[in-house]
Amino acid sequence: MQGFNPKFKDFPDYILGITHEIWEEKQVETLYHYYSDDIPVRSPSSLVIGNKAVIDATHATLSEFPDRQLLGEDVIWSGSPEQGMLSSHRIFSTATHLGAGSFGKPTGKKLRYRVIADCHAIANQINDEWLVRDFGGIVHQLGYDSEEFALHQIRDEGGIASCNKPFNADMDIKGPYLGTGNDTEWGTLFAEILTSIMDGKSDIIHRHYDRAGTGFYPEDTLAVSFSEIEAFWISFRNSFPSARFTIHHKIGRQDAFLPPRAAIRWSISGTHDGTGRFGNPTGADVYIMGISHAEFGPWGLRREYTLFDDVAIWKQIHIHMGRE
Repeated sequence: MQGFNPKFKDFPDYILGITHEIWEEKQVETLYHYYSDDIPVRSPSSLVIGNKAVIDATHATLSEFPDRQLLGEDVIWSGSPEQGMLSSHRIFSTATHLGAGSFGKPTGKKLRYRVIADCHAIANQINDEWLVRDFGGIVHQLGYDSEEFALHQIRDEGGIASCNKPFNADMDIKGPYLGTGNDTEWGTLFAEILTSIMDGKSDIIHRHYDRAGTGFYPEDTLAVSFSEIEAFWISFRNSFPSARFTIHHKIGRQDAFLPPRAAIRWSISGTHDGTGRFGNPTGADVYIMGISHAEFGPWGLRREYTLFDDVAIWKQIHIHMGRE
């Protein structure tokens, strides 16, 4: 781990360790040295620049959810300490809504949700990030639906003219990380599976998924076996049949004590021109940031984790329709 603090035994240990320090030990100010001064952090809801903005957002989240735990389910990574490394870190979070903030008055409700963060690190510092959390799953557990909460956001932020606009490719900036991952059979296979699904060839699920496979999806959804996994993907893709699916980053790994895994960061950009997960077509231009993880076993893809932000998608639709 050249250039990294020797207390970390390897890159996953670094990612898990600093996450625990920042959030659960509440050493938020360590972000001044763990994150670069000008880091771009992209999420479906926004683009923020700089470690100061990240620190402010972290304090705001901890004010609402002071007991939040971030349980690291996996770190799928590529690169080297010398050239820089990219981690795709899947987190299972637990939290209690104990403070007022962006989710309204405290409800005391207990939450469980996933987050996947793609982070580039070199010389003991993260300088580029893509972050997707199951925002729809959070608001559902607080008693809203995603469509309703997106409208609430627009109103709370002062209406369409002044509200925070969801992330899209036009607002992106070039960060220091320009890599596309690694070239392994597992990353390549998962990329082929997702591409086929997005091309409408959902029969690939029957050919490449384990019959007992599970899919963990947005809005805290669990899908079991072929029919439920296929139903999720068809309903999602049917909302945007003409939109462009792009793979931006893929990693495959095979590590000791773990099944072969893959991580794919992808996007969909285009028009809401079909009927599906997001209701009847509206003609809205949408940009969807997604990250997917897969675990493979002897009978195929056995666990899939896919995240995108339903609230950010509905917000784009509401803005297009002039709803406020």
